[in-house]
Amino acid sequence: MLNGWVILRRSASLAALPDSRFPIPDSRFPMKKPLFGMLLGGVLGIPDGLSALVSAGDDPNVRAGIVGIVIGSTVKGLITGLLIGWLARRVHSLPLGILFGFAIGLLLAFGVSRLQVAAGQPAYYWQIMTPGAILGIIVGYATFTHRDRSPISA
Repeated sequence: MLNGWVILRRSASLAALPDSRFPIPDSRFPMKKPLFGMLLGGVLGIPDGLSALVSAGDDPNVRAGIVGIVIGSTVKGLITGLLIGWLARRVHSLPLGILFGFAIGLLLAFGVSRLQVAAGQPAYYWQIMTPGAILGIIVGYATFTHRDRSPISA
């Protein structure tokens, strides 16, 4: 036996067969869809927040608060991914998943834009909502196409 495989000798060649007592896990990490969505949303939230440096121009308030913007966008991506992953566990429609991702990303970004206006800062609706909607579309597509694998039980 070698690393979960039983090696059988047939004439002059070696053949390796999987041993059912020691299954070799798939090369992908087993991950539930909500966790996958959160992970991807959190990772994509970083460039979503960094896009403020490009879209806001030379606004010194944006440059001074970029750390808070990136943290907020990461949290927004985590929430988006969790909601998309929750839906992906219940519904198996890719177009609905992409549309839901778009809507959730847009809605959360709109909420952030409204909070910014309420705080007396300039309104950056399109600059905030466009990357949020793109994040939602990407996370929606990836989460709905991700194969939900359960860990191998012993």
